[in-house]
Amino acid sequence: MTDPTRPVAAVILAAGAGTRMNSELPKALHLVGGAPMLAHALMAAQALDPERVCIVVGHGGAEVARAARDWHDGAIIVEQAERRGTGHAVLCAKDALAGFAGDVLILYADTPLISPETLARMQAARAGDDARGAAAVVVLGFEAAHPGGYGRLIVENGALARIVEAAEASEAERAVTLCNSGVMCVDGAALFDLLGQVGADNAKGEVYLTDIIGLARAAGHACAVVACPEAETLGVNDRADLAAAEAAFQARKRAEALDNGVTLRAPDTVFFSHDTWLGRDAQVEQNVVFGPGVTVETGALIRAFSHLEGAHVSAGAVVGPYARLRPGAEIGNDAHVGNFVEIKNAEIGEGAKVNHLSYVGDATVGMGANLGAGTITCNYDGHAKHRTEIGAAAFIGSNTALVAPVRVGAGAIVGAGSTITQDVADDALALARARQIALPGRAGAMRKVLAARDRDGGHDGGRDGGQD
Repeated sequence: MTDPTRPVAAVILAAGAGTRMNSELPKALHLVGGAPMLAHALMAAQALDPERVCIVVGHGGAEVARAARDWHDGAIIVEQAERRGTGHAVLCAKDALAGFAGDVLILYADTPLISPETLARMQAARAGDDARGAAAVVVLGFEAAHPGGYGRLIVENGALARIVEAAEASEAERAVTLCNSGVMCVDGAALFDLLGQVGADNAKGEVYLTDIIGLARAAGHACAVVACPEAETLGVNDRADLAAAEAAFQARKRAEALDNGVTLRAPDTVFFSHDTWLGRDAQVEQNVVFGPGVTVETGALIRAFSHLEGAHVSAGAVVGPYARLRPGAEIGNDAHVGNFVEIKNAEIGEGAKVNHLSYVGDATVGMGANLGAGTITCNYDGHAKHRTEIGAAAFIGSNTALVAPVRVGAGAIVGAGSTITQDVADDALALARARQIALPGRAGAMRKVLAARDRDGGHDGGRDGGQD
């Protein structure tokens, strides 16, 4: 655990144009697990309860700023008008962090998989909570399977000595597999003094954040490395990277669910969002998609090929197969939502059943009610949405249309094929359909009329025929 008395600030770099994404959307706003990559960096930082959060924007700055404030309403937005490297980007946050002398986390909006636990370890290393002493700069590293063009972290006597770019590394340095992620935790009292000394005398004319390592050591400050799994440091530069980040995110969420006592029948076919919460002993069958905002309580069963978003499923409920829960769906304890059923902004009471081929939107379904196949709540009149109320233990016959606003009382029965436009009292029986008419012996005559129409090219006696 980190020391709660040590203040933390986060600087998240989100100014990149992301040209390789080939998109009108700023790179930081592309989704992983149903949330913008920027939001993932924010969520990781927020877990450490930062005193200040600063977002450095550039390309698409207004759009990125709006998204940042959606996820952290206290975010301080600063602009990097001219892109001159990572060090210059952090310098843009100098005024926003004026007077701050705690730990400054430097994160990247296009590196969405860093965990809060890793950031906490970096803060602990900065404070010297382990066997090492305090460090002015802590760099997050990873053991790369294929180091390639990554900068190498050169450690000597247990401390970070320098960061060497691959193009400038010696043969011995290129053999090092401990690589630089770019993420840092820096002493806020020293950060901007160090950055102020960094020049731009390089081929790109940029201010490199990594140069503060040499400057810190020259000033007598210690520098350290904290290592994490390579998957956490995955940076997104193009659509292939985005797909890889999504795959890594899904693998992590599946593992967490299994560890937490959730049964996944075919884990690789289940897709989670950043905030999916599944209770212990919940069961999820194959090919289920969880959009944002889903909670599934203990012992619930989500059957195959279902899609849930913005929904709460209570203990013991059964959803699917082939069900769709849209935002505002509230499924009560032991309720059943069956195949090809769509629920939107509706409460399904405890033990209620909506088992087949139904749409229930803007509605309340009481405890123990039963909706037959093909039941539809007609909630929209072309101008506004209206609610349907179905009382406890009511029975709605198959192929019924409930034209909202309307109420069906507790214990009422609605006959199959009805169109209900008026309230039905408690314990009443409602039938609302045309009277059936049977004409004996007329079937043969009707077939002759239809056959004649077909011979005449769809016309009978010069009159237009009905639609097929």
